[in-house]
Formats: sequence, C-alpha cells, structure tokens
Amino acid sequence: MADRIYSYQQLKAFTENVFKKIGCSDEQSATAAKVLLSADLRGIDSHGVARLSGYVRLWEVKRVNATPNIRIVHETPSTAVVDGDSGLGLVVAPYAMQVAIEKAKNVGSGWVSVENSNHFGIAGYHGMMALEHDMIGIAMTNASPLVSPTFSQEKLLGTNPICVAVPAGTEQPFVADLATTTAANGKLEILQRKNLDAPLGWVQDANGQSTTDAHAVKSGGALLPLGGDREHGSHKGYALGAMVDIFCGVLSGANYGPWVPPFPAYVPMPPTMPGKGIGHFFGAMRIDAFRPASEFKDNMDNWLRRFRSAKAIPGEERVLVPGDPERETEAIRMKEGIPLIEPVDADLKQLAEKLGIAFIS
Repeated sequence: MADRIYSYQQLKAFTENVFKKIGCSDEQSATAAKVLLSADLRGIDSHGVARLSGYVRLWEVKRVNATPNIRIVHETPSTAVVDGDSGLGLVVAPYAMQVAIEKAKNVGSGWVSVENSNHFGIAGYHGMMALEHDMIGIAMTNASPLVSPTFSQEKLLGTNPICVAVPAGTEQPFVADLATTTAANGKLEILQRKNLDAPLGWVQDANGQSTTDAHAVKSGGALLPLGGDREHGSHKGYALGAMVDIFCGVLSGANYGPWVPPFPAYVPMPPTMPGKGIGHFFGAMRIDAFRPASEFKDNMDNWLRRFRSAKAIPGEERVLVPGDPERETEAIRMKEGIPLIEPVDADLKQLAEKLGIAFIS
C-alpha cells in the first residue's frame, strides 16, 4: 500500500490537538508538536508522529505529567540542573536548552543536566536551537535499556543519541545527530512494521549471537553498540553510549543504565530505581568566547566547502557533511508533504477516534 501524504501544517495541527486533549497548555502543545514534527520533516520517521500514541499511553498510565512545573533546582553562573516534573521531554528539553543558551550569553558557555523527564524526540532539534545565536549546541539523552555492552548478554544502555550543531556563514551548518548504536531502535520498529529483516550488526539474539531477526529484542535479544561487534569497534560505540548515560543520568540525578524507564507504557518500570525519570544533557558555547564569530564562520565555511567538494568514490554522487541529508529532506517534505506508512496512518486515525478529535480530512 502506498504511503499517505500529509502536509506539515496538517500533521502539526492534529498533533497539537492531541497534546491539548491530554491537558497540555496551548503553548506547550505547540512546542511539543513542533519538536515531534521536526523528526518527520528531517526524515527521521521513527521519532516523529509514529510515536505520538506512545506519548499518550505514557500519559494514560500517569508517567507523563501534562501540566509540569519545569524548574531549575540547582545552578551556578554556567551550569544548571533542571527538574522536568515528569513532563513531556518534547517540552522539558527546549526549556533546558534555552537555559544553556542564556547562560552562554552571560558567561560564554552553558551546561544543563535534566532529571525527571521523558523521551525528548530527536536530539538534533535541541542542539540546533543554539545555531541562531552563533553558538555551538550539544544535546544528548539516555534512554531505556535495549543495548548490550560489548560481550554482554544483558541490556544495560539505551540508544543514547548525541547531537553537535555548529554554525557557519554562507554554508549550511554542520549538524551531527546520531545514536550510539549501529541503528536507532525506531529504525528497527520500522522494519518490524514492514516485516523486513535487519542487517547483520544491528541486533543480537538472546544468546548474544548476531541475527537478522528484526524482532529479536522482543524475544530476549538486544540492540548492538555502534560498530556491531568487537572487531568493528563496538567497544567504542559502547563507550560513547556509556558517556551519554553518565552525563544525562548520573550527573543530573535521573535514572541510568538498566533503570531508565521504558518508552512503551505496557513495559513494567524497573525495580529500585536510583533516580528520577529520564535524563538529558545540553551545552551551548558562544563562538566569540573563543574567537571572533565572523572569523570562525569564514573558516567553518571553508571547512564545509572542502568536505562537500571531496572526490566521491565510484558509484556515489557526492560526499556529504553531517546534517546534509536531513536538511535536504526537510526542504522536500515541507514543500511536498510528509509520507506516513500505512500502520502509522492507521494508528493516528485510531488515536483520533479514541480521543474524540477530528483526524486530518
């Protein structure tokens, strides 16, 4: 069945109505919808409206607070800890990133850890908030344990993404937004919906053996760290995921490791949890705290042009800089619409019926 195409405006209006229906304010509904739809626009379909009903289910079991009191609970001139009060991570994260940006304006850099939050969408949205301020943005989050460290049969880490966004002058910015696993869990979910196999190196089975079964995680298996196996550097992916977990969970007072709350509402919460909710970490660094911003952006333009003009290997059209595919997809989808696969389209229609709101006509 062909994908159904909806405009950005149609999906954003529907998503806002869903968040309003569960009790979010108009302002927070608009923010949450904008963050969520940024994933669909940028081609990261696993983290967009495909997850909308998941957020509603978390609210239904009282794991998401629709009217949170998001606040700073500790701070210095350049750092802060934010308590998200179990709010939508889609709302908590932009608040915290803005705190980091304001601190950077005042003292050169800002660093904010977050406790007591939930899934925050794509890291790229939050990291890119710094770009318009001539700042480098950093965003990361820990996530529920679906990943086995190298040589482990146990799932102890999440996909734990990292974003680094760097401004430029006339060239388009550098935006690296990546999971610390070989593939994000959302990509595995897409394969599951399409009944397709996973590439080798994405997952292992319950015995710790690499498999192509896209459903392996549901039957005792695990996602694999970036690299897939020790010979291809999975210990480095494991280390990156561990760093994110420590910055986001241990540093903030959130949960970490195997105790991070699961996204599916039907999965039981871990026992004896050491922290509060899911954790995030954000950074903003003012370019002119290091060198004149104009000089930096001239040099960054030169860097970007050189990498984009690199000679491509046979069979490939060109060399890309991190962020190029997503930006190009966003331009296309903003103009031509956002495609939704049939299971996601059907899920949104069921969600509209359950909440008693109109779906997109």
